[in-house]
Order: sequence, then C-alpha cells, then structure tokens
Amino acid sequence: MAKSKSAKVRSRLKHPVVDADGHWLELHPIFADYVAEYAGPKMADRYKAQLNKAVGYNAYKVPAEVRQSARMRRQGWWAQPTNTVDRTACMVPALYYDHLDDYGIDVALIYPTLGFILLKTMQDPDIRQAVIRSYNVMAADMFRPYGDRLIPAACISLDEPREAISQLEHARSLGMKLMMMNGTVQRPIEADAAWQPDPAKRRYWFDAFGMESPYDYDPVWKKCMDLRVAVTVHTGTMGWPDRTSTENFVFNHLGHFAQSHHLTARCLFMGGVTERFPKLNFGFLEGGVGWACNLYADLFGHWNKRNRKFMHEHLKPTLFDRRKSRQLMEKYTRGNKRFSGKIDEILACNLDPVEPDISQEELAKRDMKTDDFAKVKIKGPRDIARRFARNFYFGCEADDPMTTLAFNERAGLKLKAVLGSDISHFDVIDATEVLEEAWEMVEDGLITEDNFREFTFTNAVELHAGMDSDFFKGTVVETAAKKELKRALARDFTMVKSHD
Repeated sequence: MAKSKSAKVRSRLKHPVVDADGHWLELHPIFADYVAEYAGPKMADRYKAQLNKAVGYNAYKVPAEVRQSARMRRQGWWAQPTNTVDRTACMVPALYYDHLDDYGIDVALIYPTLGFILLKTMQDPDIRQAVIRSYNVMAADMFRPYGDRLIPAACISLDEPREAISQLEHARSLGMKLMMMNGTVQRPIEADAAWQPDPAKRRYWFDAFGMESPYDYDPVWKKCMDLRVAVTVHTGTMGWPDRTSTENFVFNHLGHFAQSHHLTARCLFMGGVTERFPKLNFGFLEGGVGWACNLYADLFGHWNKRNRKFMHEHLKPTLFDRRKSRQLMEKYTRGNKRFSGKIDEILACNLDPVEPDISQEELAKRDMKTDDFAKVKIKGPRDIARRFARNFYFGCEADDPMTTLAFNERAGLKLKAVLGSDISHFDVIDATEVLEEAWEMVEDGLITEDNFREFTFTNAVELHAGMDSDFFKGTVVETAAKKELKRALARDFTMVKSHD
C-alpha cells in the first residue's frame, strides 16, 4: 500500500508527531446508553429533553421574519466530512487507531464534538453533573484499549468551582489525564432581577474565571495542580451578540474561537491566575495564534504606557500646566469669539472631553491608588513573557498561515503553537493530508525544521507532560517525550530571558 503524503512527511522527521487537538464524533445512541446505565433511565430522559430544547429547533420551518425578530442564529450545516473512512474512523476508535500511520501521527489527543454541546447547553446543574460524568465514563471506556496512541479528553464544566472539582476528581479516578473545560460561562446580570424575575431573560455577561467572577476559582486551579493536569479550553462565541446572523453560518463562525480565547487569556493573565499558579499550563485550542500574538504585543504596549509608575510620572491630571495652557490659549484664540469668556471655565473643570465639570484635582484624587496591573507583579517585559509565553499554548490548524507568527523571534512574538488537526470536522476533508499541509510552512521557508518540531511535538509534550511527567507513559512516544521535555524546559529559560 502506497504511503500517504503525511506518512511520507512523518518518515523524514527525526521526532514523533503529537496531534494536540484531534476529535471524535460521539454517537447519540451509544451515549444515551451510557447516561441510562450511569445516571439512570429518568436522567437519560431529562437529558434528551434538555438537549432537544437547546438545539432541536428547525430553523428551516421558521419564517425568515421570525428568525430575524428573535435573532435565531444560523447554525452549522453540512458540518462533517464525507470521506467515508475518515468519518467512520472518528466514530469507531479501533478504526481511528488503525489509520494513525496514514495520518502521519504517532499519538493523538482526542477532544469531543458532542461534548462541546453538553458543556454549553446543560443548564440544569443536576443534569449537567450526571451527563458530564456519564460522558467521561464513555470516553474512558471506549478509548481504553488504544491508550498507547489515542488519549481522550474528559469534559469538565467550570460553571461552579465545586462542580468542576468533583468532575476533575471523577475523571482522574477513571484514569483520564486530558481535561477539556469551558473557557467562559454566560451569567445573568443580577441588577436586572429588579425588573425581570426569570434569570434566562435578563441581560448577561461572560465570566472567564480570572477577574470579577462571582466565585473563587483558585481552588479549581489548585486542584488541577494537585492532579497534575493542564487546563485546555475549546470554547467558542457562537451566539454572542455579534454572532447572530440568521442567514450566514460563516459570518457567525469566523474567528469565534479566537474571540473567546482572547477573553479567557486576558482574564487569566490580568486576574493574576498565572501569577498565583506559575506552573499551571493552559491550552487554547482551535483558535490559532494570531489573536494571541495581538494580545501578547498589546500587553507589552499597555504595560509600558499604563503601569502605575508611568501613569503617575506622565499622565496624572495635575501634571498638566494650566498656567502655560492659559498663556497659549489666550495667544492663539485671540479674536475667536467661541473661546471668548470661556477659558477660565475650561481650565477650571472642563479639560476632559469625556467628562465635563470636573477638575484636574478631582480626576487625580479619585484614582491615586488605582493600578490595573495590581494582580500581576510586572517589573519589566520579562515578567510578561514569564506569565504569558511560558504558561499559554495555542492550538493551530495545519492550513492556518498565521501560525508562522508564533515563531517570529525577530518581532518578539515567540509563542507556543501546537498542531491541532481538527480531524472529524468539516475543514478536514482528507485526514491523510493534514501533516503534509503543515509541512508546507517549512517547504515555503516560513518556519524552520526546528520550529516544525516544536509545533508538532515539543510544545504538546510540554503542555501536558510539563504538568505530569507520566502523561505519555505507556504510549509509543514515552521515551522520546521524556527527552523532549528536558529540551523544552531549557528552551523556556531562553525564551523568557530574551525579553530582558
């Protein structure tokens, strides 16, 4: 049998390939059996009813004017590949296992498809807890015979810390070591309770767990440290206010993972989570790395111009020389009737175009103790690199040209990109071409072979084995992963030091 394109690429590499974000297509009849067996037939019925309520509407039967008035989001259509072997492999772990060599992959980390829907739609806590636990039992059970090359992800809901901790402990007891969590939770605005008794009908905001959450999530992060598991998130923004086109799925889909990850990473960093848990790794999957490069550069820029010391030295309102300003105004507005008789009023309390009738003294006094970076101990660029570039990993698909930005050391944007094949979803019509497509970045001179090693092996090893040195134990890459982890830790020191 002739080798696939990706198999040929793999044969020339001197290192294994880890797919950091493969997927499987869970089958409803099989999952329904697991829910019934694990949580009972009544819970299975409650689960089906809630799932149908959440995703069961038929937009094709609803008039366009109703869809528009209700802002019924256009959902995905024709969402799975039609390559029969690949599609079936993603439903049957044994077949997936047999085709890994054709895909050029040594070990694949297998994330959910149905699991995404469960985390988002199971609003009842009792149903959610039972269903998520049932799901994790199913994933552990179905992939257990293939653990040397396929590692399934458990679903963990972060809606409430105690719930998440319970699920983490349960998943670990099943032998699971890969954890997928929701990066955001939609919460009602409590002030609306005064006029809207139904929480589901109130305005809402998105909690990303790092800042101003109604719950303290530090116990969750500590539990992850204790259990030696990385936090990987795979949450999108479909249905957010700017993603409610009633007609166009692509419009809703463009950049939706990146938007969610930007919020979560911002919250974790600015909320000091990576400061308090410097050894906890976070993976942001399927959103690429372009958004992360933007956020990373933005953090440097904002800290340079908005850190407390700089603000007090350059932007404190009372530093403005009103005496000199008066002289300039009087000189350059002489004869201008619009300024006539208004200079005193302007200088006294109307120098801020955003906020009228407030003096510079009042503006200075009320924020003298404000510090937007108070939860992050930053003395210079190296500290930003230490808490962002070291802790965060970014899942990129093979055909994403923005991946090359993660390796642009000249621009100071060196970040940890990991290959996520996205096998089983609509954008992978032939799974045997994924690795070959990623290799084109090397052939085109956009990244080096060393960069490709980091992309397809090193960073995935560090993300997970950096938390648990036994993560790849029992897999076909066990020995290589242990050696690679040592290289990765040495590389990290260089990456952070380069920002001095």
